[in-house]
Amino acid sequence: MQDPIDLYYWPTPNGHKISIALEEMALPYTTHLINIGAGDQFEPAFLAIAPNNRMPAITDPAGPDGAPISIFESGAILQYLARKTGQFGGTTERERVTVEQWLMWQMGGVGPMAGQAHHFLKYAPAMDPPNDLPYAKDRYRNEVGRLYGVLDKRLAEAEYVAGDFYSIADMAIWPWVMGWEGQQQDMTRMPNLKAWLDRVGARPAVAKGRALAADQRSNLQDDKKAQDLLFGKRG
Repeated sequence: MQDPIDLYYWPTPNGHKISIALEEMALPYTTHLINIGAGDQFEPAFLAIAPNNRMPAITDPAGPDGAPISIFESGAILQYLARKTGQFGGTTERERVTVEQWLMWQMGGVGPMAGQAHHFLKYAPAMDPPNDLPYAKDRYRNEVGRLYGVLDKRLAEAEYVAGDFYSIADMAIWPWVMGWEGQQQDMTRMPNLKAWLDRVGARPAVAKGRALAADQRSNLQDDKKAQDLLFGKRG
């Protein structure tokens, strides 16, 4: 059994991607909480691992050639773990390409757009002073809806995002889509997407990964200090 992977984590959709993957792949890991509301992501020790001051990140003591490796960016971590274990990345080149294209779709589309939707629909109006911006709210709500429509259409023809097999693409997309209520989406219009949410959510490793440190997360709508750290200007 290998030494545990060090997981630098906070219970957010991007953090959940990696906690779910580690559980699905049955890899031992040690959790290091990076409280983004308290500014832990700006600490020099964490910046040495994740220079973009974003979690999640990992350090694998049994990296390539047996030497330790640190990795930041959730998509890169998922790809690394899939290669390391030979799991959930596809078994043929065609499958791997399909997994990777949907993973990139999440990283370039769903994550940024859903994140902005959460910000302008939930957090910006609660700031001091309030920033209630109808244009921004409509733009990001609508773009998330468009993306989820693409996914619903895909899931009408496939059990999972990349086909008939569960993959790191599902692990990457699911934590973001789980926030559909906060993104003000109507799941009654997307039955295939709703069925997929339930199907993936029923997996024990997904439930365990999502539950990791769930009680530690604060409500950003009420936490003014965290708002300043996460949404204020930093050099």
